[in-house]
Amino acid sequence: MARKIAGKGYKTALMRREKMLRQHIPPTYRVTKQRLYRMLSQYGMVYVKPDSGSQGRGVMRMEKHATGKHRYWYQLGERKWSFATYEQAYASISKQMGGERHVVQKGIRLLRYNSRPFDIRLMVQRTPQGGLETTGTFTRVAHPRKVVTNGSQGGSIYATDRVLRRHAGPGQRRRLYRLMDQLGKRAVKALHAKAHPIHELGMDFAVDRKLKPWILEANTIPDAAPFTLLEDQSMIRRIVRYGRAYGKKYKLVCKKAKRGR
Repeated sequence: MARKIAGKGYKTALMRREKMLRQHIPPTYRVTKQRLYRMLSQYGMVYVKPDSGSQGRGVMRMEKHATGKHRYWYQLGERKWSFATYEQAYASISKQMGGERHVVQKGIRLLRYNSRPFDIRLMVQRTPQGGLETTGTFTRVAHPRKVVTNGSQGGSIYATDRVLRRHAGPGQRRRLYRLMDQLGKRAVKALHAKAHPIHELGMDFAVDRKLKPWILEANTIPDAAPFTLLEDQSMIRRIVRYGRAYGKKYKLVCKKAKRGR
């Protein structure tokens, strides 16, 4: 079975070697005091993430505003902090990082569903015949008071087409699905050399207001349980069937994520 590739920064570096993937990866670097300041100044909004974290734990959204008494602020969970200077903001966020390695990623202004940001999970698997196939997708809609979409952080699971229908017509959705499929398969090939063999990959995509998909993360050991919350059960049946062909067994109890209403 595939081994996990440790570190968001390392996986990002591997994928950036591929030209097509590079065009869909937000700038992502290891956090330093100077780097964080430069990215805030350039983009206005960034995400600070534990390099080896999972399930959205410890992810912080940080912003810099051009005017106002409190020009810097960040959010972790449901709590927000604001500061007049970058020195104050960095001292506080450094305590949150606790000496652990973090990455800073350009913030993407996500499309929203019911005023809440969402991202899209795509499952890519080896077929029993040995090829690659996108076997399922779902959409994670963030908790109303949080900046991350993960089910473990209060996010809800929706059918992707139900959510995208509010933002894109049938032709636009088909093009988006086709592009995400291509990106997912290329990501498998890009990571394959360092985690041989990769039988499955969970790709997390942000979609911006121009309907461009951005790769937020590639998960070499993806959780299939959220697919059980969808009305269409054909995807989870196919995922399990393909997984069985390469010896994978899934824990299909979804304890934290909720079914979207």
